[in-house]
Amino acid sequence: MNTELPERDGDGYLADMNAWTPEVARAMAEDDEYELTDEKWQQILKAREYYDEFNVVPPIRKFSKYLGADQKAMFKLWLTGPMKPITKYGGLPKPTGCV
Repeated sequence: MNTELPERDGDGYLADMNAWTPEVARAMAEDDEYELTDEKWQQILKAREYYDEFNVVPPIRKFSKYLGADQKAMFKLWLTGPMKPITKYGGLPKPTGCV
């Protein structure tokens, strides 16, 4: 891997949101042995758009509506609460509330 990983916290989130780039996101996923499919990548970019627009990480219900996606399908795609990996690899703050 040739992208140097910026500092991450205990949960693997970037210590500095400004350190995020698509390369860093891919390197983080690789480091975590996590596959980012095109579909997952689209959701990550949409979450960044949402954050830029509203300055907040959306709860999954709001985010699935924003995407026009089915919430159950999102859980199936990510195999977990989707907002955690989406925000982690999107270089966004940790989601609050239930994840």
